[in-house]
Amino acid sequence: MAGIATCALTLSSRSNFGTSWLEFDTHHRRTIRGKPKRWRNFGIRAEVNFVNPDEAKKLVTDEGYAVLDVRDKTQYERAHIKSCYHVPLFIQNQDNDFGTIIKRTVHNNFSGLFFGLPFTKLNDKFVDSVQSQLSPQSKLLIVCQEGLRSTAAATKLEAAGFKNVACVTSGLQSVKPGTFDSEGSTELQDAGKAGLITIQGKISAVLGTVLVCAYLFITFFPEQAEKLLQLAPSS
Repeated sequence: MAGIATCALTLSSRSNFGTSWLEFDTHHRRTIRGKPKRWRNFGIRAEVNFVNPDEAKKLVTDEGYAVLDVRDKTQYERAHIKSCYHVPLFIQNQDNDFGTIIKRTVHNNFSGLFFGLPFTKLNDKFVDSVQSQLSPQSKLLIVCQEGLRSTAAATKLEAAGFKNVACVTSGLQSVKPGTFDSEGSTELQDAGKAGLITIQGKISAVLGTVLVCAYLFITFFPEQAEKLLQLAPSS
């Protein structure tokens, strides 16, 4: 009578950077002739490692991790880590169907205007683009500005077979100047700042100065101020 027996063994290891597992199953099968046969299936299950900026630096300099920047083109051009790979998880949405046009118009007049955020959509060729440049055996440090896109990208790449993947907790906005050699017009931590919000402080300072000057003028030169008010067109 034939019988099947299965045993499973899981080995786990821990480090400062996270946890990973090595799993393998051993199967025993006895045939009718009584000759045992054995085969083994080996599989590796990986978990994304989340590291702080200092740990991320060590991964790159000491352990040979390659940096994969998954931010959009505008943030990447403002500042990025030298010699990094750039494959955006989201790309600019230039679709012209009616629904997309409405959404793009609303976005550009609010988030785009005040925060400088481009109107984007998911890059459906993201995994293919990464695989064309990097092998699944590559050690990858995935970065974005806030840490959300890098987490999503790491999940996709892990499912595609990449097993050595790490992300910077809170993204590049938490990286202090000088931690990485960078290129661009600003610091890595400021690459996400754009739109009117970047000049809000300057606008407030100008308006404050105008109001103070007007107050001082009215206080010390009341007659001249009254004449100027009389010259103003009445509604």
